[in-house]
Amino acid sequence: MLRIVVVFGLLAIVGGIATWRPDLAEQAYHKAQAVVSGKKPAEQAAQPRRQGPPPVSVTLARAEKRVMPIVVEAVGTVQSIASLQIKARVDSQVMTVHVAEGAAVKQGDLLFSLDDRVLKAQLAQIEAQILRTEAQLEQAIRDRDRAIDLTRRNVGTEVARDNAITNVKAVEAQLAADKANRDNIRSQLSYTQITAPISGRIGSIAAKPGAFVRSADTAAMTTINQIDPIYIAFAVPQATFYEIRSQVSGDVRSITVEATAGGQTVAGSIAFVENQVDLATGTVTAKALMNNGAEQLWPGSFVPVKVSLGTQGEAVVIPAAALQVGQNGPFVFTATDGKAAIANVKVARMVGDHAVLESGLSGGETVITSGQLRLVAGSSVVARPAPAAAGETAARDRQS
Repeated sequence: MLRIVVVFGLLAIVGGIATWRPDLAEQAYHKAQAVVSGKKPAEQAAQPRRQGPPPVSVTLARAEKRVMPIVVEAVGTVQSIASLQIKARVDSQVMTVHVAEGAAVKQGDLLFSLDDRVLKAQLAQIEAQILRTEAQLEQAIRDRDRAIDLTRRNVGTEVARDNAITNVKAVEAQLAADKANRDNIRSQLSYTQITAPISGRIGSIAAKPGAFVRSADTAAMTTINQIDPIYIAFAVPQATFYEIRSQVSGDVRSITVEATAGGQTVAGSIAFVENQVDLATGTVTAKALMNNGAEQLWPGSFVPVKVSLGTQGEAVVIPAAALQVGQNGPFVFTATDGKAAIANVKVARMVGDHAVLESGLSGGETVITSGQLRLVAGSSVVARPAPAAAGETAARDRQS
């Protein structure tokens, strides 16, 4: 209690002295500290003072020059090359459904059978009419030939001859009309057997057996999506688009494309590039034609896409973990003689866990890959083993 009273007394004295003798105030302050700590002022003054903050422990990597692939990464949407809605072309009733929902079908496979009894009756009727018209034509031809012969012998009149010739032409026209009507009925009869126009995968079937369908229906009986091959549509920035054009000299079909779906990689090539830049997004849409025999790509799904444009020699590469983003754009911390420095960089593209730099570093610099949150320009740094190296060291220690 006495020590506390003494301390407060000394502090009060310090406050009074500081107003007119700063040097005496500092001496009084050190005496008060000595009383609190139980040490003499000389012993407290002899203690060494801390010289700045300790160095920050960081992991380091080197900016290297190497040959790197020119790869453009994007997110694509899987699209069917053809997606066809199956609708009835005649008014009839569904008699049989020959496929199951979601089944794979080939071009020409029978999907639905409609009621064709009325059309078959109409076809039989028109065929009978054709037989009658053919008989009438034979009779008209005989009458025409007889009238021509009588006129030649001056027995018949020219009027009778002309009427006979006209009658033949009329019956021939009737026969042609009957045959056209028969072809029309046959076409309508073929519409009662609905087949797959393309190969693909069938969707939900809305028309069940017994349902009545019309040619004017807006709803489809089912939908077929072409699965193999298939499209992937993706957008690339305008600058990347010009790089693609320059790499392939205008032939975009030579550009290889890879997409990953379900843990497997599907290969293909660019088949189509949109003929204008989207003003709203500043991107160009491209479509890649992909081989999809295993049906890894499914219409409507999103997949990562990699577009390969070749290789770039002497590219400056750093680990992606070294990149930081500031108010002036991306930058990295470099380490030189135990001190951290800031280097502004421009990233050309990302390739896996590495960043390819367009400018900022020339190769050979030491960059900091972890511990950046505690760094400023000029901070002292000390290297520590990378996580992989530390694991290897621990394994060696266990073995020994």
